[in-house]
Amino acid sequence: MKLTRIGFALILAALVLLLCPAAPAQTPAPRDPDWVLAHIDVETTGLIPGHHEIVDIGVVYTDLEGNVLEKWHRRVMPEHPERTEPAAAKINGFDPTVWKELGALSPKQALGEWLALEKKKFAGKTILRVAYNSKFDAAFLDVLFRAHGLAFDQPNYSYYWLDIPSMAWSLGYRELSLRELAKTLGVKGTSDVPLEHTGLGCAEANVRIYRALREIEWKRAK
Repeated sequence: MKLTRIGFALILAALVLLLCPAAPAQTPAPRDPDWVLAHIDVETTGLIPGHHEIVDIGVVYTDLEGNVLEKWHRRVMPEHPERTEPAAAKINGFDPTVWKELGALSPKQALGEWLALEKKKFAGKTILRVAYNSKFDAAFLDVLFRAHGLAFDQPNYSYYWLDIPSMAWSLGYRELSLRELAKTLGVKGTSDVPLEHTGLGCAEANVRIYRALREIEWKRAK
């Protein structure tokens, strides 16, 4: 049987749909006040997602210009504290006894509280996540969400992330570490004191850098 041109085109289109992964739905350009930025930072027991665990989560919610709308911070008690790398504990001060005294939540409790806050405060908003080391934070949070039967990309989350070093790079700044970039921009970085080096403290530093970069961009555009 000979195929007509239309028939061949239909078969080809079907093969493309079957063999090529679907692209994410087109995301409209973010606009205030329908969008919220969630500046996120996590502290962990090491560098390997799925083996090491989150011990601290900090989030600062802002509008698109970086004005703070809400903050959330919880220490999290990992299920396997024995896997903690000394180098990680030296940075964030994690110690099971100290965490218990500080009221650390279980991973499930922390996640439930976090999502409840977003549902209450930002219903109807699209949340665009921002991080300094977005690959690191996203990998650990993906493990956390999936471990409790939740999709990492909640319906109100944008598919995309913003990572601050890329934003800085596009404006000509080549410093990759948060400390060096903050110093160059003249804003406060993060604390070197372990128990003060929290997810919230780092997220707040991210916001300061974000605002500084936005101001530079605005001045150059004038």
